[in-house]
Amino acid sequence: MTSVKFGIDRLLADPALLKQLEGRRVALVAHPASVTEDLTHSLDALIAAGVNVTSSFGPQHGLKGDKQDNMVETADETDAQYGIPIFSLYGEVRRPTGQMMSGADVFLFDLQDLGCRIYTFVTTLLYLLEEAQKAGKEVWVLDRPNPAGRPVEGTLLVPGNESFVGAAPMPMRHGLTMGEMGHWFVKHFGLNVAYKVVAMEGWQPDVGSDAVGSGYGWPAERIWINPSPNAASVNMARCYAGTVMIEGTTVSEGRGTTRPLEVLFGAPDIDAKAVMAEMLSIAPDWCAGVRMRDCWFEPTFHKHSGKLCNALMLHAEGPDYDHEAFKPWRIQALAFRAIRNLYPEYDLWRGTDFKYEYTNDVLAIDVINGGPSLREWVDNARAGPDALDALASADEAAWVQAVREHLLY
Repeated sequence: MTSVKFGIDRLLADPALLKQLEGRRVALVAHPASVTEDLTHSLDALIAAGVNVTSSFGPQHGLKGDKQDNMVETADETDAQYGIPIFSLYGEVRRPTGQMMSGADVFLFDLQDLGCRIYTFVTTLLYLLEEAQKAGKEVWVLDRPNPAGRPVEGTLLVPGNESFVGAAPMPMRHGLTMGEMGHWFVKHFGLNVAYKVVAMEGWQPDVGSDAVGSGYGWPAERIWINPSPNAASVNMARCYAGTVMIEGTTVSEGRGTTRPLEVLFGAPDIDAKAVMAEMLSIAPDWCAGVRMRDCWFEPTFHKHSGKLCNALMLHAEGPDYDHEAFKPWRIQALAFRAIRNLYPEYDLWRGTDFKYEYTNDVLAIDVINGGPSLREWVDNARAGPDALDALASADEAAWVQAVREHLLY
């Protein structure tokens, strides 16, 4: 098995790259999954290598990854060991200020992503690039795998629906690494910024490993570390481009359990087996490549806390996992549609009074999807699977073509 070298490992092992940082002030954007091959945190490894790290930045959930939910902010602090400032990019500001930018010459972006537009580290990268352009700073992405691999899925965000979970017209499952995404941002927004990717070595996103159902984005030999509190496994990363949409609904995404965002729904008043049967009758091909299993859970916090919920668990792993056939965005839309068919009056969508990621007066499901098309399809009993599939397929093909020139692997 070929060992995959992530960007941080390549930087530390390459004297020529390290030499480019000599005599320069360096800032690190990191979280708990920002570790080297031997699990040393990137901040510790860079300082040990003699890099002059003058500040660090934490994205949503914080540098320590301790903040559990959306819109739980992190304050600025001082690192207890190194005495350097740790600036929060999910607190008083989500875009780095001029003062924050002034403390470094080169910004190393070392965040593990999930390959999904709504995962806010994507937007954090765009904001950093835009502010670096203004301040005349340099940005390096220390590249890491997209654990969901290359498949692309979902409708493109509709212009005018931009938010912190929707930086630009991209689909829900974007198929890129952060390094590649940065290249697309630079071109799409016409940025004039010094941008560099320290690419991985040996990453083969279309190849599985000897272990059943593994590979296909995440190297089987590398340990998975939560990049955010509820991203506990590669299974979650594979499912997330679908299951994250549950955040815009009244049913549970499994927060308050040990397997959040690996279920299609959980609720005390929905029959999971009936929903599964309805899904298979509407669009069986949208259920391919993954195992569904009805289960029960009682959330200790969040939606339906303390209530016994019936749910459908997704297993995008094991011998039945098919990387190309599995369509998390479609299967999640299908689950919503099945619920709507079986329970026509079910209050499924969270209302405009629910504030989602700093937006106002808009349905959370529309913020998440970057427009109303998925919700409208779910609520339209006359629209069959072909209608949503045609809409998404055209957008997916356009995206694949648009990003082809930026692929590094």
